[in-house]
Amino acid sequence: MTTAQITIDFAPELRLFVAAAQRHGPCAVPIDSVSTLGHIVESLGVPLTEVGELLVDGRSMSPAHLPADGAVVSVRAVVRPQRFAEPMRFLLDIHLGTLARRLRLLGVDTSYENPDIGDAALATRSATEHRILLSRDRGLLRRREIFAGAYIYSHRPAEQLDDVLSRFAPPLAPWTRCTACNGPLRIAEKQTLRGHLPSDTERTYNAFAQCLDCGRTYWKGAHHARLDAIVTHALQDFGTSP
Repeated sequence: MTTAQITIDFAPELRLFVAAAQRHGPCAVPIDSVSTLGHIVESLGVPLTEVGELLVDGRSMSPAHLPADGAVVSVRAVVRPQRFAEPMRFLLDIHLGTLARRLRLLGVDTSYENPDIGDAALATRSATEHRILLSRDRGLLRRREIFAGAYIYSHRPAEQLDDVLSRFAPPLAPWTRCTACNGPLRIAEKQTLRGHLPSDTERTYNAFAQCLDCGRTYWKGAHHARLDAIVTHALQDFGTSP
């Protein structure tokens, strides 16, 4: 008895997720009568968060489609920028702390919890708050309850930031969010901060901002040049107004 199978081909951007034998072009994959196209794609290692259009014999199909024996499937990558009907808000897992701070630096609404709250809580929060879950954990991104998600391809924070800005094109408003807690910043008068700043800082600086949520105070200190370079790069390459 011949086993039913389909021929499946992944876009070059997705081939890093699949086995070596499936990275070089179309390959045969056995099917049964109950597994959906989405289930088959995920079983081969590709999170559906990374999948754009699914073509079956040249026709666009949903992940719920049941492919027939002999079907030819093309799995395309997500089209960039990826659009959402509502304001973009992000949720990052425990391994993306630096990326979270950089997104907040750019004024992007970014939730991040340390210590780790666990995969189940992350997925629930994504669904409840309509946040796009960013992670390098494929298993986490396969959770059905998440609102939306994206795999972070690089382990380097600068490349991670470029990837997110390229994929989602969120509006940028630098220096408006607390990098520690994501709260909004307001201009703070120096006299209101007296006694709460290091003496050298109080003597040297005159411009301050303060988080309305956690009370953290900011000024253009020793790290400002490095942070300003991150902001300048983001605005030049990806900048959009809020």
